[in-house]
Amino acid sequence: MKHAAALKTSQDRLNALVEIGILLSAERDREVLISHILMSGKRLSNCDAATLYLMTERKTLRFAVRSRDDALPDEELPLHDPVTGAPNENYVSTYVALNKVAVNIQDVYSETRFDLSGTRRFDATTGYHTVSMATIPMLRRNGDVVGVLQFMNAKDAETGAAIPFTTGVVDLLNAMASQAAISFDVNELLDEQVALLDAIVRIIALAIDARSPCTGGHCRRTPELSVMLAEAASAQTEGPLASFCFNTADEWREFRTGAWLHDCGKIAVSDHIIDKSTKLEMIYNRIHEVRTRFEVLWRDAEIRRLEALLAGADPLAAERAAEEEKRVLTEEFAFVAECNIGCDFMGAEKALRLREIGTRTWLRHFDERIGISEDERMRLAGTPVQALPAAEHLLADHPHMVFPRDQAHMPDPKYGFKMSVPEDIANGGELYNLCVMRGTLTEEERFRINEHMIHTVITLESLPFPKNMRRVPEFASTHHETLTGTGYPRRLTAEQLSIPARIVAIADIFEALTAADRPYKKPKSLSESIRILAEMRDRRDIDADLFDLFLTSGVYLKYAKTFLNPEQIDAVDISLYLQHSRGEE
Repeated sequence: MKHAAALKTSQDRLNALVEIGILLSAERDREVLISHILMSGKRLSNCDAATLYLMTERKTLRFAVRSRDDALPDEELPLHDPVTGAPNENYVSTYVALNKVAVNIQDVYSETRFDLSGTRRFDATTGYHTVSMATIPMLRRNGDVVGVLQFMNAKDAETGAAIPFTTGVVDLLNAMASQAAISFDVNELLDEQVALLDAIVRIIALAIDARSPCTGGHCRRTPELSVMLAEAASAQTEGPLASFCFNTADEWREFRTGAWLHDCGKIAVSDHIIDKSTKLEMIYNRIHEVRTRFEVLWRDAEIRRLEALLAGADPLAAERAAEEEKRVLTEEFAFVAECNIGCDFMGAEKALRLREIGTRTWLRHFDERIGISEDERMRLAGTPVQALPAAEHLLADHPHMVFPRDQAHMPDPKYGFKMSVPEDIANGGELYNLCVMRGTLTEEERFRINEHMIHTVITLESLPFPKNMRRVPEFASTHHETLTGTGYPRRLTAEQLSIPARIVAIADIFEALTAADRPYKKPKSLSESIRILAEMRDRRDIDADLFDLFLTSGVYLKYAKTFLNPEQIDAVDISLYLQHSRGEE
């Protein structure tokens, strides 16, 4: 009978060890894992109390958790003397950590190898009586010490009396401590990888912002606002958003990562296009070239006046003719310069006048084919060489200013992009650019801006995200889609757009409207931005329920007080824009 009982006890402990291993390998929360380790060891050894020490970066042992409710000491036990550097083997816990071996003390009060005065003081203070103690090292796979487990008072299975720990129990505790250390090691490694990935994501986003002082905060502010709105949506318990919620830390991290990477494709878009503040800007503002041509015509007018005087013409008439030419040149250049600044709409009559001004000619006396790159030389190869001096138009659209699109620059159809692709990659024609009717971007440049979503999709869908991060590409690449299927890059429908994707869309638009660091526009006020969002809601460019929540939750104002200039924050009557105020359901 006694043999059978012992066999059953051994079997139960082996089963318990297996269960503990499974439990420890599945736990990801650090604090819960620490508690599991301690309580599992206590259960495995059938003891009365247990303590877990963790190794610190200072090479000390810190009290991490106890099985009893008494307060943890604040002190730390150094492994080495801070003055001499000698190993501190006075305490059983530090001895175990230094030597990486288990110590089994059968009678605390007869033990002479270690200083156990702290244990005895604890007994005297609390009335507890420590009899036996087993101290076990937790070793990483590389042999480093994670911490030390200490178990007190093994209990007799029948009487419950305190007894020494058997060698077999100590061996089981060593095995469990090894499993615990590996779980701890794996969790720390996973945490470090998560922290590294999060840091890389943020560095990529901040690097994109850092490329341009003009959009320096967009990739940082958009995820901030996205999280604000997502938190408000997750808190809803009734209404159309009641079923939406991020339930786990992984889901929140997946969403934040998508928001941080929402513009990662801009890494492939030239800065001068992203920040294009005037129509003639290509790396630099070419209005200065145009101005120089006007300067040449001005000097030509002066030269004609002087030549007329030398030929015996009436001085007053020659002066009047020159002054009239200069007046027209001044007025025409002012008009060209005005057209170079982007606007909401430029009428066709202005484009017609630009073309009339562009027909003026000036004389070029220098060879345009020297001092240029091989790329420029190739693009000029199809243009006839003109004898010098050569008459050139004041404003021109030359063939060499056009960069045709080849197959290598076509979007890969396997990604399902549904965007109209311009025939050319770029068109630097002066009249072509000056005649842009809205803003500063040509059709080709606007596509290059929108193309950042193509690069975002290709980049993120090429990355081997773990299962708990598989939706990052979706969250990052859909903020320019609309509920009507007219967005880009895939023209997704409302049914294909998730709540998180719709949240990032609102955040991206609102940040862009209110941003004060864009060279091509003034930041809009809070009320004007809300009005524009409401118009986009009416066109079903953004989600109506989320827009309501954006207003009623106060997220719009919370963001404004954090990121907007004080002069932008004006009064907003949100009742004017809510769905129920407009008679909608």
